[in-house]
This record gives sequence, C-alpha cells and structure tokens, in this order.
Amino acid sequence: MKKSIIIFTLLICQLSIVAQDFKFGDVSKKEVEEKFYPSDSTAEAAYLYKFRRTNFEYNQNTGFQLVTEIHERIKIYTKKGFEKATKSIVIYDPGDADRDKISSIKGYTFTMTNGKVKKQKLSKSSIFEERVSKYRILKKMTFPNIAEGSVIDLKYRIVSPFTTVIEDVNYQFDIPVKKFYTEIETPEYYVFDKKNKGYFLIPYKATTRDGVITMSQRVRETTRSGTVSGVNTSSNVNYQNINLKYNIDIYEAENIPAIKDTEPYVTDIKNYRGGVDYELESTKYPNSTLKMYSSTWQNVSKQIFKLPSFGNELEKTSYYKDDLNKIINETNDEFDKIIKIFEFVKQKVKWNNYYGKTVEEGVRKAYKEGTGNIAEINLILTSMLKSANINAYPVLASTRRNGIPIFPTLDGFNYVVTMVKFPDNSYILLDASEPYSSPNVLPERVLNWNGRVVTENGGSDWVRLMPTKLAIEDHTVMTKITNDLTIEGLIRSKYQNFSALKFRKKHNRIKEESLITNFEEKYGIEVDNFKISNSYKLDKPISRSVKFISDNLIEQINGKLYVEPLLFLTQRENPFKLDDRTYPVDFASPLKFNNAVAIQIPEGYKIETLPESMAIGLPDKLGFFKYQVISSGNKVKVISTLQFNSAVITPQYYKDLKKFYGDLVKKQTEKIVLVKN
Repeated sequence: MKKSIIIFTLLICQLSIVAQDFKFGDVSKKEVEEKFYPSDSTAEAAYLYKFRRTNFEYNQNTGFQLVTEIHERIKIYTKKGFEKATKSIVIYDPGDADRDKISSIKGYTFTMTNGKVKKQKLSKSSIFEERVSKYRILKKMTFPNIAEGSVIDLKYRIVSPFTTVIEDVNYQFDIPVKKFYTEIETPEYYVFDKKNKGYFLIPYKATTRDGVITMSQRVRETTRSGTVSGVNTSSNVNYQNINLKYNIDIYEAENIPAIKDTEPYVTDIKNYRGGVDYELESTKYPNSTLKMYSSTWQNVSKQIFKLPSFGNELEKTSYYKDDLNKIINETNDEFDKIIKIFEFVKQKVKWNNYYGKTVEEGVRKAYKEGTGNIAEINLILTSMLKSANINAYPVLASTRRNGIPIFPTLDGFNYVVTMVKFPDNSYILLDASEPYSSPNVLPERVLNWNGRVVTENGGSDWVRLMPTKLAIEDHTVMTKITNDLTIEGLIRSKYQNFSALKFRKKHNRIKEESLITNFEEKYGIEVDNFKISNSYKLDKPISRSVKFISDNLIEQINGKLYVEPLLFLTQRENPFKLDDRTYPVDFASPLKFNNAVAIQIPEGYKIETLPESMAIGLPDKLGFFKYQVISSGNKVKVISTLQFNSAVITPQYYKDLKKFYGDLVKKQTEKIVLVKN
C-alpha cells in the first residue's frame, strides 16, 4: 500500500512539473519570437506542447464516464501554417441522451506587437458546431489575430458515456511535436489491448494507483451500439464502498518528427503515423461474470454476426420476395442470376454515403425508400442471393481510411461486401453500393488487404480484397509530322478491370465538352474529334478515340527536329522524391500501362538518332519496364510497357522504386533527332 502511495505521489509530482513547464495561457516571449522549428526548418507549424489525460470517473447514478482533458500549444511559422489556427474536434452524438459532451473550451492567440507579447482571447462567437453525419458533430473554432510567428494555446474537456471506446493515442502528425505527454488511466474492471501502429514508437511507462468508489448494484456499461448492465439490477439500490486499482499508461517524448503525404500513392497517411490503438478486450465488474470482446478473430466475427443489426437482417426475406421471383424466372444460368440480382440491387438501393458494418434503419426500410448505408445494401444483396439458392456470404471489411485491422478488433471493421463461393472453391466479391463495380472489381475505398467472410452461425475466415487482375491502360497513337512541323493523329485508349471502374467513376458524370477541355489541358493538344464507348456496359472495357493536332510536341534547333518518342504520353517527372519513405507505395491494384506510338516523319527529313532500347525490373518480380524505339521506312515505332505485379510496394523497396522511376523518366525523355536529307 505504501509503495502504491509513493508511486502515485511521484506521478502527481511529475504531472505538476509538466504543468509548470507549460502552464495554460502563459506563453513566453521566446516561444513567440522563434522563427523556425529547430529540428525541421521546413515546418509550417509545430506543436510546442501536446498534452492529453484520459481517465474513468465514477458517478453513483450513471456509472463510469470517460473524461479526456486536452492542452495543445501550437506555433505558427509560415502563412501556410495558418490552417492550424482553425481547430475541429469530433464529437460522437447519435442524437440521444448518450453523447459526448465538450466543455471548458479556452483559447488564446499570442503575437508580437511593438516588441511585446499580445494576448487575445478566443471568443465564444468563434466557436460553433457543424453536424457532419448522423453520429458526429464537429466543434469548430477559429483563433483570432493570426500572423506568422503566432502561438495559439487551447484547452478543453470531453466527457463521454461510451466507456468501451478509448480514442487512439496519436503521437505523430503532419507537423512536428516538441513535447508530448499522454496519460491513459483505466480501472481494473476494464482490460484494454494496446496495439502499436505506424513506424514511430514511444514505449509507455506503466504504473498503478489505488482508489475507492461508492458503487450501487446497477452498473451501466455504455457502448456505441447499445447499453448493457454490468451487474443485475434491483429495485432496491444498495451502495457500498469498493476498493479498486487503476492502471496508468504514460507516453512521453520530445522532438517527434512530422509525417505527411508529400508523395502520391498513399491510402491515408494517418494509418502510418505513430500511435497506439486501445481495443477493449474484456470487462469484469464486482459480483459479475467476465465478458470477453475481441480476443480472437473468430470471436469478433461471432459477436458481429449475433448483433440484431447484422445476422437478423440477413434472415428477412419477405420484402423482396416478389421482385426476386421475377429475376430468377428470367434465366436458369446461375452466373446470370448472380449478375441480374447484383445489378437489380445496385439500381434499387442507392448508397447514402454512410459506411457501417451494421444496418442503421434496417434492410426493409432501405429497400422501400431506395437508399441505405453500406451494410444495408450488401446485406440485402447477400440475402437475395441466398434466397436464390446461391452460396453467398457477407464479408466484413475496413475502408482504406479506416486502416488495416491487424489484430482482433470490433472497431476495425466498418464495411460489408458480398462473396459468392462456387463448388470449386473459387469466388467472386460484389459491392452493390458502387454503380460501376463488377464481379471482383471493388471500389478503391475498400481495397484494403483482407476481409473476414462470415459463414453460418458466425464462423469466419479471411478472404483477399485486393485485386489479382491487372488494371490495364492501353494507348495506341498513330501520328504524322506535317510539313509545317505540327503533329496530327489519332489516339485509341482502352481501360480494363479496376482502371475501367476508375475511369467511369471519374468521367461518366462530366459533360463531353468538359471532358474535351480537360483532355486538351492535360496533354497540351487540340482535339478535333472525341468519342467514348461502353461508358455503362460494365462487362466491356472502356474505349476512347481522339483525333488531335499539336504544334508544341516538336523542338526545332539549328535545323534539327527533336521529338519525344511517346509524345504527350511521356513520363517527364519522377513522382518519388523522398530519400526514404517509411510508409508503403499503394497503387490499389496491380497495374499495366501499354503505350504504342507510330510517328510518320515528314518528307525531306531522315533519322539521325534513336533512343536505345531498355528493359529493367524491380526486385522480387514486383514490376518491370520495357522500352523499344525502332524505325521502318519513314516511320518510327515505339513500344513501352510498365507493369507492377503487386498493388503495394513496401518501404524496403522504396529506393529501388525511386531509382527505377528515375531510369524510366530518363529513358522516356530521350528524343528522336531528325535532320534534313
């Protein structure tokens, strides 16, 4: 007991020291005068101090509540850093009594004025709420009098009844952190599994303290999917003092580097920033039995399947019975039935832009009103397929922005797709929420490693979500150089698999006039004729043909003509510029780009120089580049193939990839040289 008291006293002293170093509302002149962040002179802003304390407080009437206190001090170095002066805090608010509550918002802006530090208070008129979804509100605030060199100080408190959800401990951001301190305190009744994420690690310090609460027989455990009782309720409430232990995790560090998405092909950079996920593993209150949550993937799947908002919804069939009979009476072919049901659901129920592994309003209402969340749409699809005697199952998944569920977790899934399994163990994946999806061609938002297929009675196994087929772009260009040194020609393009989905999603809602303008601006050419075929025929590749003319694809120097062999299809810049990249390059799908160009040279000219052929590859057969330029009579033919066999290139291969692209750019920008006869 004495040892615990000593540890707790030392902890309080430590907190006092931290608080004294960064007392809220007391910013030094030195902090305001600082011109750049010492460890990263390119930083637009930095957290001088980032403090968080999350703990459980007990109330005799409501039970445990989760209380989080925040103190952030941000230094703004440049005008680009002004965006940090607008703060948004996410509040979970489903519109009933159980909701997060934010209070005690205080803030100041500190600036230098005539050699002195001027302090300006954040006014209530600068704080407002915006509902961004059915379940979430943004508390927004804009700090006043912002200038280069300003320091903003913010403090607030959030009280949440949702004791099963501790927000992630994030300690890496898009700006650096000078001093970081986070403390998570949990009562012994709650066991949380801690899972590191990202590529930056802060080891935590674990300690404990003793406490006492006055507890009734009624203990509420509130989750975001409902409220259950921790112990049996009674009409006569008896109170008793109970001793308990609190477990304390402390994360403390200085000079944490920033990580931001300065390069392309990133799912969501937040997934790769350092931090810790807190996942509830079990609860056990006094005089109650142990309740397990997400100890194994099998347990996770069973829990979700047993939810009334998931498994029960699959069993409802009467609402679509007449429509389904009409569909299945049209054909005896099983695959044809699958496609007809799939296309029917896509047309019948439109996505309302809400994700979810469980339904919101229910499948009946979604079907009747013609709109629903992800779970409602794909559970309807799964149920209809099963009713047609097709071997269909729901698949739990996570969107790319939600991260990859590496460890057993209930919160790791936020999406559902449908799997149809055939007797030979092959399968197709379907997502009826995306109008342009087709079998095994899912929308990019859910191309996130693996999903968990849920079979009867909650059994489950992994299934690959990432595409195996190459996303193919084929471009064939036939051109000639005219006597007045312009280039005119025709380009035919074909898009297949995931490339076709992306093309349709991007272009189908745009008028042809705008498509032509965009094409001209992208490639620096003038379009004479423009045609797209198979825009809505999902079983066929997208094709596009464009007649064009351009007078800026040829350089004339000292009587010689210089032409890039791939013309406007040339890759002129290496997209990878970092010395090291600590997060993967994610293309979403394996890729293949085929470019074939034929150039007819003008009369009176001959070829002086052609670029040499090249063939290079990435390690472990991750990809290759082949390039060939040949002449035949008065024509030059170019064949270029770039292929990536994996959708994801891990950081260990980044330097190889950067060099690979550098060599590719160097080769493609080598020019054909023509001279007069």
